[in-house]
Amino acid sequence: MMIAGLSHNAQWVLLGTLILGTAAGIVGCFAYWKRQSLMSDALSHASLPGVIIGFALVGSKNLPVMLAGAAAGALLGALLIHWIRSSSRIKEDAAMGIVLSVFFGFGIMLLTMVNRMAGAAQSGLDSFIFGQAASMVQRDVWLMSGLALLVLIVAVVAFKEWKLFLFDAAFAKGLGLSGRFMNALYLFCLVLVIVVGIQAVGVILMAALLITPAVSARYWTDSFGRMVILSAVFGGVSGASGTVLSAYGNGWPTGPFIVLSAAALFIVSLAFGTRKGVVVQAVQQRRLRKELTKPKTERRTAEGGNAV
Repeated sequence: MMIAGLSHNAQWVLLGTLILGTAAGIVGCFAYWKRQSLMSDALSHASLPGVIIGFALVGSKNLPVMLAGAAAGALLGALLIHWIRSSSRIKEDAAMGIVLSVFFGFGIMLLTMVNRMAGAAQSGLDSFIFGQAASMVQRDVWLMSGLALLVLIVAVVAFKEWKLFLFDAAFAKGLGLSGRFMNALYLFCLVLVIVVGIQAVGVILMAALLITPAVSARYWTDSFGRMVILSAVFGGVSGASGTVLSAYGNGWPTGPFIVLSAAALFIVSLAFGTRKGVVVQAVQQRRLRKELTKPKTERRTAEGGNAV
């Protein structure tokens, strides 16, 4: 379906960001319940050196090679976080902070050096920091959409296993579900979504696209299944609306608009969410205070009427 005012290439970018946002929303739910929201931020920053090294090895902008480098950098970052946590007294959040800052600083240093190469300044490497979805072509969108769809398939097919793994790991182990395998699968999905999204959203903003839809969905339901679906919808809507807004804005950056769209949905959820939304809670508390301040005779009459 064509959208008025959008070019043919923008239509493909819209499809890619829609699928990306949906996959990010689902994986963000897993990260939320695993209490590893900072992990997505650390791994997205850790992917930057891999992107630059991939470009330097090929000497041109080859997206599959650069995404493979991003995946290698993110996986190395995850292994370092695990090693720091297991071999020292440093807590997991501190280990994530160390890996995030060191890898990102190393990536910026490599970017400065590589930009001095012939043709590197015109390759668009800087776009991987803040994202530039408009630079994607149809082939790039096909590749990114295929990887994002793979994440969606893994999440849907293994939904029962995800639920056991996230909420009752001991019971899951008793049923024969390998915790090591599920951790590896979780890391695989997280890295894959980050790798898919860094060109569109950028390494700095990718964590926001992963976490914000999940947090927004939490204000609407206590059910894990409904939360996953809502988070996927919020992520997809954020990706699509941010892309459309940036396209109509004649050159506005896509990544920030996607994140701002996700933030707008979060504000609405924070205010009006049926589960602990600020406005909803205020209305409920006001009703409760009214009930408590009613004369006893009125309350008894109301209770008697309800009973009848």
